[in-house]
Amino acid sequence: MKEQLRELVLQAITSLQADAILPNDLELPGFVIERARSREHGDFACNVAMLLARAARAKPRELAEKLVAALPANTLVAKVEIAGPGFINFFVAAGAYHAEVRRIMAEGDAYGRNTSGAGKTVGVEFVSANPTGPLHVGHGRNAAIGDCLSRLLDASGWDVKREFYYNDAGVQIANLAISVQARARGITPEDSNWPENGYRGDYIAEVARAYLDRESVVADGETVVGAGDVDDLDAIRRFAVASLRHEQDLDLQAFAVGFDTYFLESSLYSDGKVEETVRELVAHGHTYEEGGALWLRSTDYGDDKDRVMRKSDGTYTYFVPDVAYHLSKWQRGYGKAITVLGSDHHGSLARVKAGLQALDCGIPKGYPDYMLYQMVTVMKGGQEVKLGKRAGSYVTLRDLIDEVGRDATRYFLISRKSDSQLVFDIDLARSQSNDNPVYYIQYAHARVCSVLRQAPEKGFSFDLADGLTHLDRLDNEHEQILLTELSKYPEMVEAAAANLEPHLVAAWLRELANAFHTYYNSYQFLVEDADLRNARLALVVATRQVLKNGLDLLGLGAPEKM
Repeated sequence: MKEQLRELVLQAITSLQADAILPNDLELPGFVIERARSREHGDFACNVAMLLARAARAKPRELAEKLVAALPANTLVAKVEIAGPGFINFFVAAGAYHAEVRRIMAEGDAYGRNTSGAGKTVGVEFVSANPTGPLHVGHGRNAAIGDCLSRLLDASGWDVKREFYYNDAGVQIANLAISVQARARGITPEDSNWPENGYRGDYIAEVARAYLDRESVVADGETVVGAGDVDDLDAIRRFAVASLRHEQDLDLQAFAVGFDTYFLESSLYSDGKVEETVRELVAHGHTYEEGGALWLRSTDYGDDKDRVMRKSDGTYTYFVPDVAYHLSKWQRGYGKAITVLGSDHHGSLARVKAGLQALDCGIPKGYPDYMLYQMVTVMKGGQEVKLGKRAGSYVTLRDLIDEVGRDATRYFLISRKSDSQLVFDIDLARSQSNDNPVYYIQYAHARVCSVLRQAPEKGFSFDLADGLTHLDRLDNEHEQILLTELSKYPEMVEAAAANLEPHLVAAWLRELANAFHTYYNSYQFLVEDADLRNARLALVVATRQVLKNGLDLLGLGAPEKM
């Protein structure tokens, strides 16, 4: 509806240009058409008159009157009012909402999808957990955000590539190897000679036992067999990394999250990509030597200070492989790249972007986009839960899935804006009540299914085609509210994708479920009047379809019984 109204306004502007009320060389401002906050002020409001008043050399209200008079004849708008300093308020005709119901039923699962991405490639990198332990609840929030965002972008016409970046090189992997080696030698975390930075969770003992028993593990199609030799640290490292990557894969499968590409940090070194990137930066004159170290002039690109790339001992600082990695994304055709990261990584973002700009290879300014998310606090019985069953030091993603189920875990982890701290209440997530938002939403879908099952049992028929022709019978307040909520879905999908805000889907689903449940509790659907019955059932069937579409964007099921 927004797009149709925008087109009507543009035609009115063209008409005023033809009448010399507006100049022909007018630079069109970025006017907005937005949902009205109150139904008494119409369905949509537009600020175009206030933005064009100076060009028209008229007061905003006067120009608004002329724009309204110039609107072409249409069946979308029932009436138009001018409010305040010059807002144009549109009251949409009931027939337009009825047409939206027919569109929902015609398009089915495709309803709400759009082509704003125009088939362009976008790489979404998320989770990217170090293979040093089970996935924790923070990784779970990352996975929920990244997967739901990918679904949104796909629904908005992008060619989405999901990517997991494995940090399989560096100090943390070395700590993992010596931790498993210590366990294999019978040393426990309580011993005085336990490695200072060793990992203490029970899962380390499990990996050590599997290595000693010469078990095999498959990670990314490659089979790694435990050598059983406690002195072969390299073999221990390979087996431990493969074991934990395999476990993370199982956790992600349980969370209904998959990837198109798994990219290894180690490949950047083995393929010479890090060295190549450094050579390019030097060649373009954006580096200098000082104190035996190689520096990047990152202040030339907005960073607060220049950054060391290569330390005096010849090793690279951690942002250098990040630059090489994001360069590879650009070279692999990711015209747009989005990375989901914990907010604790915010300090490194400016230097990575500076490094990419310093390569002078056509990468757009601001590449890549980052979505930063805040920490998750897990509560149970009114108390914060800090320890998991196996990891020992944190709550794992699998702990949550086992406690409350996949759907509730996904919904709760996506329900707040990513840069807001999130409290995950296990008791609420497990409850089967209207206070539990995921239950409340899924119950709306199941309720529609229940009504359709009851119809023949009570001797009523349902003729969808007849219902779609008698939607004019839907004239009570709750039906109008439900019709309005349904019509918001396509614009919500497009906005959530454009603004990288998948939590908007969760919030909107709750609003739709509330509109449905209120309607359900206020009116009977299975009434004797066949035309009214069919119209009401057509409305709730359309509601069921849009609930399903929205739940799918969050990776949630749409149950028929609860």
